[in-house]
Amino acid sequence: MDKVIHHAADAVAGIPDGASLAVGGFGLSGIPETLIRALHAQGVTGLRVVSNNCGVDGRGLGILLSAGRIARVTGSYVGENKEFARQYLGGELEVELVPQGTLAERLRAGGCGIPAFYTPAGVGTQVADGGLPWRYAPDGGVAVASPAKETRAYDGRPHVLEQGITTDFALVRAWRGDRHGNLVFRRASANFNPLAAMAGRLTIAEVEELVEPGALDPDRVHLPGVFVQHVVPLSPAQAADKQIEKRTVRG
Repeated sequence: MDKVIHHAADAVAGIPDGASLAVGGFGLSGIPETLIRALHAQGVTGLRVVSNNCGVDGRGLGILLSAGRIARVTGSYVGENKEFARQYLGGELEVELVPQGTLAERLRAGGCGIPAFYTPAGVGTQVADGGLPWRYAPDGGVAVASPAKETRAYDGRPHVLEQGITTDFALVRAWRGDRHGNLVFRRASANFNPLAAMAGRLTIAEVEELVEPGALDPDRVHLPGVFVQHVVPLSPAQAADKQIEKRTVRG
């Protein structure tokens, strides 16, 4: 039951080239920065990533992206990463854009064993009708486009069928965690982290504070340890390494 691995490099050592990853975080809030850097150092490539966004230039998943390690991204927001835009428009990166709430539910559904669900989000757009550019050709044309999805009416309202998402691995960050893998997320970091953790077949969580089993109030556990296979305790310096995308101060 002791799921602790003390070094991030050891925790990600089993992730192979071409693996699919669900990665927690929203912008730079709650991103598993230490695990991402360990994966970068390992040299793995051809990754297929599912994440709300792809970090920024030089931080988060942007580290793997700039090194050419990511082959495909499923996400909902990509506007803060210039290298992402360059690779996508240049035909180097395949991108599936998903409405943000739909992405959250696809991860949750996959983690709960639900293969698909219907939602009204995206009806009447290319999300449902198909034709979104997944990959561009070098000449600027569309090399791969999204397919049309099944639609069905419920209570007279059209809905589109979306598939649940599961991935080979998941990388997440939590505020507190115990040796059994029970996790507590703090404030904004409780964004896509629990959902990504549920979707991964093997989930690795970096935790800012490691506590002994029984120290966490069961009523306040956000993610039970059944969804987590490895726990990596962070050093004080690693736990304090939190960046802000756009710092705003008062005059």
